[in-house]
Amino acid sequence: MSTTQSTTQSNTAPDAPAAGGLAATAVLRQLSDLPGPRGWPVLGNIMQVRPARIHQHIERWCPQYGPMFRLRFGAQRLLVVSDHALINSLMRQRPDGFQRSARLREVGAELGGMPGLFSAEGDAWRAQRRMVMASFAPNHVRAFMPLLVKVALRLHGRWREAARSGRPIDLQNDLKRFTVDVIAGLAFGTEVNTIESGDNQIQQHLDNALGGIFRRTMSPLPYWRWFKLPIDRRMERSMAAVGQAIEGFIGQAKARLQADPARREHPPNLLEAMLVAAEAEGAKLSDRDVAGNVSTMLFAGEDTTANTLAWLIWLLHKHPAALRRAQQEVLELVPDLAQATPQQIDALPYLEACINEAMRLKPVAPFLVLQALQDTMVGDVQVPRDTLIWCVLRHDSMQDQHFSRPTEFQPERWLGEASHSSSAKRVAMPFGSGPRICPGRYLALHEIKLAMAMVLGSFDILEVTTPDGGPAQEVMHFTMNPVGLGLRLRERTS
Repeated sequence: MSTTQSTTQSNTAPDAPAAGGLAATAVLRQLSDLPGPRGWPVLGNIMQVRPARIHQHIERWCPQYGPMFRLRFGAQRLLVVSDHALINSLMRQRPDGFQRSARLREVGAELGGMPGLFSAEGDAWRAQRRMVMASFAPNHVRAFMPLLVKVALRLHGRWREAARSGRPIDLQNDLKRFTVDVIAGLAFGTEVNTIESGDNQIQQHLDNALGGIFRRTMSPLPYWRWFKLPIDRRMERSMAAVGQAIEGFIGQAKARLQADPARREHPPNLLEAMLVAAEAEGAKLSDRDVAGNVSTMLFAGEDTTANTLAWLIWLLHKHPAALRRAQQEVLELVPDLAQATPQQIDALPYLEACINEAMRLKPVAPFLVLQALQDTMVGDVQVPRDTLIWCVLRHDSMQDQHFSRPTEFQPERWLGEASHSSSAKRVAMPFGSGPRICPGRYLALHEIKLAMAMVLGSFDILEVTTPDGGPAQEVMHFTMNPVGLGLRLRERTS
C-alpha cells in the first residue's frame, strides 16, 4: 500500500472524517511532526519507563500529548495511539496490514517456541484460525461442563480447608492452578490436578517463561545473545520444561487416537482434533503447528483468566453492595455447584456485568503493540513500514465521554437496554477486536463465571489483602497482574 492510501480509507479527501474522530486535513503529518515526551540522546524515552509499569507510564502521557504521539526506544520509533475507534480500524487491518511485533516472534523462536495461533501471521494464521475457533465454539465448551465443574469442585475443597483452618489463600497462585487444570483437561484431554496434588511446577514454569518473554520483548538490547543473567537461565530452563510437557501431551493424545480409532470421528478435545486435522490429506498443519497451539493454549489460558478472576474478586470485596448482589444472584440461579448446567452459568447477568466492569477497569491486556507491514497511514499520519504502533487499550474506557464516572466500579452500566454494551465493548475491547479477536473468549467467561459461582455460593469473602495494605498495585508480567493478593474466606452455613 502506498502512503497515499489510508488504513482507515478516510483520508482520501480533505473533508473526510478520519477514524476515531480525528479530523482529517489536507496536510498529512509525518511521525516526526507529532508531539511526544522529550527523550535522551541515543536512548530516547527508554529510561523514562519501567517495563513492569510501562503501561501506566504511557497512559499518563496520553492526556498531555493527545490521541497520537511519538516515542523512541533506542533506534526504534513508536507511534502511540489511544483513540479506540482508530485502534479498532488498525485491528481490522490484521493480519495483512499489521501484525504483532517481530521482536515477540524472534524471542519466541530463540527460546525454541513453536508458532501457534497467537504468534502466527498471514496464511499460517488463516490455516489455523478456523480450526481453533471451531474448537472453542460455545457448544463445544458447554459439552465439557462436567470437567469444568470437577475442577471447580477441587478448588472448592482446597478453599474450604483454608476457610476452616483460617489459613490465608495465595489468590493468584490458586487461581492459576485452577486455570491450568481446566486447560489441560479441556484442550489436551490430560488430568494434571495441580489443585490437589500440590505439584504446581508446570504453573511455575509457565510464570517464569511468560515473565522472561515479556522482559526480553521490552528490552532495548538483546543482551542475552552475548551473556545470560541467572534470571535468563531460569527462564530458559522453564521454557524447556514446558516444551517437554507439551511433547508429553501430544504423545498421550497420539496414543489415545491409535488405541481407539473411533476418536478420530469425534475428537473429544482440542489437541486430538488438531492432530486429526494435521494428518488429513492436503492439510496445511504440521506437528510443529500443533505443538505451537498447545503452547499457546497453556500460556494464554493460564495467566489471562486467572488474573481477571483475581482483579474481579478484589474489586467485589472493595464494593460490598455489588458483592452482595452478585452473591444473591448465584445463590438463586446456581443453588448446587455440583449439578450446575451450562444454561445456569450462562444466565448470570449481574455477575457477567461485574466481569465486564472488572475487565474495563483492570484489563489484563492494557495495550497491544502492532507492526506496520508496509508504508501506510494511521489517521492523518504517514507511517513507514516496520513502525511499531503502541495501542493504549484502556485510555478511552476511562474517559467521561464514553462512560459516566469512569473510575468507579459500576456493574449496572452493563445491564439493561440503556447499557449499550455492544458499543461499550468496542471502547473497552477486553478480548481485542477485528479478525484476530480472542478465540477463547467464551471459554474464559465460562471459567470465570463458574469459579465465581463456586466462591459466592459457598463462602463469604472476609478479606482481600495486599502486601502493603493499600490498593492493589498493577505490574506487567506479560499480562497485567495485581501484586500479591491474599484471600480469607468464611464457609457459608446457609
